Amino acid sequence: MDSTVAPRRHEVLVLGAGYAGLSAAIQLAARTRRRGDLRVTLVNAHDTFTERLRLHMTATGRRTAELSIPELLDGTGAEFVRGWVTAVDPVARTVRIDDDRVLRYDTLVYGLGSVADTAAVPGAAEHAHTLDSPEDAAVLADRLDRLTRRGAGTVVVGGSGLTGVEAAAEIAERHPGLTVVLIGRDEPGAGTHPRAKAHLDAALARLGVRVHGGVEVTEVLPDGVTLADGTRVPADAVLWTSGTRVPPLAAAAGLTVDGRGRVVTDRALRSVSHPDVYAVGDAAAIRQGYGVMHGTCQGGMPTGVHAALAILRTLAGKEPRDFRFGYYHTPVSLGRDDAVVQFTHPDGSPRRIVLTGRWAAKYKETVTASPWPTFARMKKAPASGAIWPHGGRHTRTRSAK
Repeated sequence: MDSTVAPRRHEVLVLGAGYAGLSAAIQLAARTRRRGDLRVTLVNAHDTFTERLRLHMTATGRRTAELSIPELLDGTGAEFVRGWVTAVDPVARTVRIDDDRVLRYDTLVYGLGSVADTAAVPGAAEHAHTLDSPEDAAVLADRLDRLTRRGAGTVVVGGSGLTGVEAAAEIAERHPGLTVVLIGRDEPGAGTHPRAKAHLDAALARLGVRVHGGVEVTEVLPDGVTLADGTRVPADAVLWTSGTRVPPLAAAAGLTVDGRGRVVTDRALRSVSHPDVYAVGDAAAIRQGYGVMHGTCQGGMPTGVHAALAILRTLAGKEPRDFRFGYYHTPVSLGRDDAVVQFTHPDGSPRRIVLTGRWAAKYKETVTASPWPTFARMKKAPASGAIWPHGGRHTRTRSAK
């Protein structure tokens, strides 16, 4: 009788199936599917992939593709577990999900992403819509349809960043009978080249969006918002896009986090307090030479792939390489047939190169198209690095060797 005991498999648990988490799971599982010593399990609250880049379209009733996470994982060998993560125990190396199952890990990839920061302003959580999920977007779409059928209504978009601008333009174009008011601390397009900002301002004016830049919302009410100077802006619906926050799970687990609750990482994307935990995407505070990366889809997929390769190098007894990333562009939709693409230096500062109008819209649609082809390529071959679909430059994912 053979008394040989097979070695226990190394368990890699990936939390969150956004752009970063799904990239990590697919890349790691695809590279190790012929090995019997490692298992990859991906945990997510839903079994469909959320294209957050397109939620402003969902909010106006436009149909977008539905991508099944199990289908995206098919053929890689990775397992999928549906459930909300409720606790992480980095000492016991376990994760608890909402049906009280406890999942064990040897290496954890933490990619639970971010949501709109509705806690920053009184009333936002109770009275404002968000674009955190397809369900949230669908609720807003229903509200906008009812206002349109009524024949009039005012929609306030709180937050003049990229999400706020895209949402305001999309709502104004899709529902021309509604009054759309965009309010934010900064002017829309702040930090872009003057030519990009001029086109953006003209597009918002053409769509009839009323812009209030340089002002702050101090309270969201059931029927409007209050500004810092005491002015009250009536509204039939409020969409909140100002700032993001991450779930408190990492901080509650004792991981070192920054002031926004993001996991602080070393240069290889490992938690500085728990090196068997990697943090990716919006959930991570990743420092580069120009500062801490801000959460965008440009950086999400590269962080996921890098974490996968770093795990493989570590398991092979090698030191993982540093993660290095630079921004490439800032594309902003202004409805379906107009856009601005601001090309950038690696630190995100604007270059003189700007694309506007229909060609910019086509460009943005190309680089933010369904991620299915990219994930499909990951399943078949190693990541090539270089330019990513959402426009980032990632220089250190060419090989796991």
